[in-house]
Amino acid sequence: GTTRRVSLATAAFVGVGCYTVALFSETLPWPLVLLLSAVFGGILALLIGLCTLRLSGMYFVIFTFGVAEMIRQLVNWYESNISGSVGRYIFLDVTSAEIYWQLLILFALVLILGAWLSRSRLGFALRLIGEDQVAAGNCGINTVKVRLLVFVGTSMIMSVVGAIIAPRWAYIEPSIAFNALVSFQVLVMALLGGIALYFGPVIGVVPLILAFEVLTKYFPDHFSMVLGAIFLIIVYWLPGGILGLLRRWGAIRG
Repeated sequence: GTTRRVSLATAAFVGVGCYTVALFSETLPWPLVLLLSAVFGGILALLIGLCTLRLSGMYFVIFTFGVAEMIRQLVNWYESNISGSVGRYIFLDVTSAEIYWQLLILFALVLILGAWLSRSRLGFALRLIGEDQVAAGNCGINTVKVRLLVFVGTSMIMSVVGAIIAPRWAYIEPSIAFNALVSFQVLVMALLGGIALYFGPVIGVVPLILAFEVLTKYFPDHFSMVLGAIFLIIVYWLPGGILGLLRRWGAIRG
């Protein structure tokens, strides 16, 4: 985003949301389950954030990816050795249409929040941190607090996303709920659309989903390899994403 910090822990927060549903959906009402998923995701993000206060760049990226993998392995160990089962079933009478509308409502709320954030003092602080963190600190901005707040907030949203989509699978296990590919998919979507632009990640979703459909149909055994190639192409030839390219074209025509 605007702070130019890349996290590969997205899969961990999605997995937290999925397992929150698996553990509490039969005993608690659905709104409370969603709230719990956000709380658990926020707590995990706070712990990760406190451990990465002094990390930046590739060190932060590698650390977040390592944490996500560690959590997946811990859950896998717990399921295999303590609970005695590989995965868990989710018995919820939720239709695909209901999942769609819940995700759409969440998406609308995120857009509203993003619009407010971009015009707020917090949004200005985030942009300044992205441009020059040292200068932002010299201007009186508590860079640690701002980065931690945004990291926790976005992680809570991803946990709620995981909780909403969990009933669609009906059965989850660590390799499904904590799939590392999710972290890379989210990153590629943001890069493709324009990682530092407001509508960038939204624009990047459509072409990437279409690419996923084609890849899974015609290249099911080489999906990850082709996804990696797409990632490299974006980094080298579309550093500003689709929106960045359109802006450059507009500037040239102007």
